[in-house]
Amino acid sequence: MFASCEIETARLSRNLGITCNLGFACGGFEDFGMRFEGENMVPTKAEEEEDGGGREVAVTETSPFQFHQPLLQQQQQKLVVGYALTPKKKKSFLQPKLEVLARRKGIFFVPIDLNRPLSDQGPFDVVLHKLLGKEWQEVIEDYQQNHPEVTVLDPPGSIQRIYNRQSMLQGMADLHLSDCSGSIFVPKQMVVLKDSAASADKVVEAGLKFPLVAKPLWIDGTAKSHQLYLAYDRRSLAELDPPLVLQEFVNHGGVMFKVFVVGDIIKVMRRFSLPNVSNCEKAKVDGVFQFPRVSSASASADNADLDPRVAELPPKPFLEALVKELRSLLGLRLFNIDMIREHGSKNTFYVIDINYFPGYGKMPDYETVFVDFFQNLAQTKHKKRQHCK
Repeated sequence: MFASCEIETARLSRNLGITCNLGFACGGFEDFGMRFEGENMVPTKAEEEEDGGGREVAVTETSPFQFHQPLLQQQQQKLVVGYALTPKKKKSFLQPKLEVLARRKGIFFVPIDLNRPLSDQGPFDVVLHKLLGKEWQEVIEDYQQNHPEVTVLDPPGSIQRIYNRQSMLQGMADLHLSDCSGSIFVPKQMVVLKDSAASADKVVEAGLKFPLVAKPLWIDGTAKSHQLYLAYDRRSLAELDPPLVLQEFVNHGGVMFKVFVVGDIIKVMRRFSLPNVSNCEKAKVDGVFQFPRVSSASASADNADLDPRVAELPPKPFLEALVKELRSLLGLRLFNIDMIREHGSKNTFYVIDINYFPGYGKMPDYETVFVDFFQNLAQTKHKKRQHCK
């Protein structure tokens, strides 16, 4: 019996042109350590380096071969993701670990050449993009119309809504969350398009109370579009440069929740935020104060010693219901929500910002999350193809 196994192993090795031990067993392959390329098996450099067994792998040129079932029952469906990202976004998102994990699952990232027509490239299963400008929006919309079989993440029109802080939070009051363990609100806000000093009377008319958080109206990818200010009185509004959004400050214990959304997957992280503003402070302080980007990774509060009433994460059922409603309202699958809990309340929350395709590289295990997300897309596409046959 053992002799026959050795003969069979030698025969398979000879027929496939593989000149080393790949971990064969009599019942089949134990560990390929390979990826498929065309009809031959080629070891990937990353997989060679991470091979814990210390085996050397050599592959010789052979004539094409075919595997027969049940040998390839576990083969994944290949998914090609064409991406158009800024250099900064590419560096933070397409990190080596993500590409290695994705490749092992049959997911391949291919850069889109912006100097060539998009329809001449690919074929792609998914287009992942985060570029600004009307010209690029027209390119994606035209491509989406001519290639409905390709998943575009996400529709440019839906993304454009998030880049405007006036339209970003519209419709939040109509979300159906009445049966959940929490309630969601948006701080009172108004838009100032010009002459900030003259807006003081309108602030009073709108019922907004100082201090007010001032944010640029447009999110254009620049650092300036994320600058935040706290205005304590009417006179301080003259120091602000419109167009901007004025948002009533809500005391929230100095902690903000960043809710990352990747399709159906939800991850929550804590960030340090502005401390509460007391009535005494309101009476004594005036002027405008700039504060840092409280949502940055350096402001993480996940491991800090916080008051449990402040640090407690929003209830899971509440977040799931909120994200489901927002996915439908916004038409997006890749975004994050900045939320705060009203100080002194258990489950009264405010959404203060929404960001498209945020810095996922700051999210722990984001690589695994995205591989799972893309795998689900691949499986969905495969099922649709099978249904159409």
